[in-house]
Amino acid sequence: MEEIIELGTDDDLRLLVGPYDENIRLIQRELSVDIVARGRMLKIKADSELQLKKAKNFIVELIEIGRRGLPLHRQDIEYAIKTMEHIAHTTLHEIYSDTIEVWSKKRYVAPRTEGQKRYVDLMRQYDIVFAIGPAGTGKTYLAMAMAVCHLKRGQVSRIILTRPAVEAGESLGFLPGDMHDKVTPYLRPLYDALYDMMEINKIQQCLERGIIEVAPLAYMRGRTLNDSFIILDEAQNSTPEQMKMFLTRLGFDSKAVITGDITQSDLPVGKESGLIQVQRILKTIDGIAFSYFSGEDVVRHELVQRIIRAYAELDQDKNDKK
Repeated sequence: MEEIIELGTDDDLRLLVGPYDENIRLIQRELSVDIVARGRMLKIKADSELQLKKAKNFIVELIEIGRRGLPLHRQDIEYAIKTMEHIAHTTLHEIYSDTIEVWSKKRYVAPRTEGQKRYVDLMRQYDIVFAIGPAGTGKTYLAMAMAVCHLKRGQVSRIILTRPAVEAGESLGFLPGDMHDKVTPYLRPLYDALYDMMEINKIQQCLERGIIEVAPLAYMRGRTLNDSFIILDEAQNSTPEQMKMFLTRLGFDSKAVITGDITQSDLPVGKESGLIQVQRILKTIDGIAFSYFSGEDVVRHELVQRIIRAYAELDQDKNDKK
């Protein structure tokens, strides 16, 4: 079985084929089809009608995504193929075209999975959003993109980034250096995400003027945070008392996004995580949303997805034996 797709421009072909035909080879391998490019024509061959239809729909959507200026690198194609296999209520084009404007050369960030798309929608709709799931699912990255977008558009006047400074309860006294030296290593992941959203000079200006603040969770006590986009990262390492303290800091015209992985808590044995507790007591409150991620939302190296699944299976085996 075969079908021909006519491309509108040479740019369509270049975006789709990729350097050294790597995109086409990837699509052929993953979707079990043969693709031949001739000028602005693509001939797709497949053993079944289902394979042919799947490949055709995928390529047509990729072309639309490319025309909007979104990247079509090899890794993006891999994400798109995996996403296509799991989406149920939307299309690849709807996911990838939901761009978040940032303050860097990349200009925008876009979700890569249906779960990420749902998360972005919730952050637009609700003032408090909890994002819970494994590493690599874009919880902090997309929250940072939304924070920068809100700041750039004047929807908030500052960004506040915080996380528990030390895994086991913020005991900083034994560490060398002043307070900045003590907490910086624990806040580094927040800086890493921020550097991907803004130019370095702009970040430095915002930090010096207090427009962007990066601080350990303990520094939030006693404050009222108005007109701000606030991100609490690694929230699984917050205690119930710290979580309550943080949530009650929210002031007028502010948004808060709380991210964490409840399977990775470093709190002492027997100490409940504030992120676990908050799911029980706040889940039914109007105006608060919970976004859950799975291994299918991981957008790091494909081996990370396999590692997460392996550990999930191990945890399930342990629970079954109890």
